[in-house]
Amino acid sequence: MCALAACGNAEPVLDEPDDVGSRASRNAPDSSVFGGDGGISLLGGDSDRDAAALDGGGIGVNSFLWRASLDTVAFMPLDGTPDPFGGVIITDWWSPSGSPTERFKANVFILGRELRSDGIRVALFRQIRDDAGQWMDGAVEPGAVRALEDAILARARELRVLAASQ
Repeated sequence: MCALAACGNAEPVLDEPDDVGSRASRNAPDSSVFGGDGGISLLGGDSDRDAAALDGGGIGVNSFLWRASLDTVAFMPLDGTPDPFGGVIITDWWSPSGSPTERFKANVFILGRELRSDGIRVALFRQIRDDAGQWMDGAVEPGAVRALEDAILARARELRVLAASQ
């Protein structure tokens, strides 16, 4: 825990443990002289961020990963409204047409503004209907989560190439 006191009768300001990470990200160096998303770029800037600003407007995550995630899970119904600022897409349960006794649900998390392989996380859930008609949790096939993440990344790279050629 850190304490900071100024001259005079000021009370110390304490950093909460939850605030340390957000404070560090606020103090991270920018590639701009004036900070933020504007100003003069030094040393080439961040091409992913520049492309995202042109392509995605004001979303808080990488726009290529965001669009690719929506495209990849488009066959599943969405549960609520996706959050482009927090980078969260939650699907509702979906059953394949050939297998009505099983259903799947996916949660997609976009973790940053850069197009990187570690910028996406998927949680995949599977349920199986028993003889009594109750849904029971089932195991997800090994590699299914990785295959879904790879499909999102491949689509994101495809969208980035399309954007660069325009």
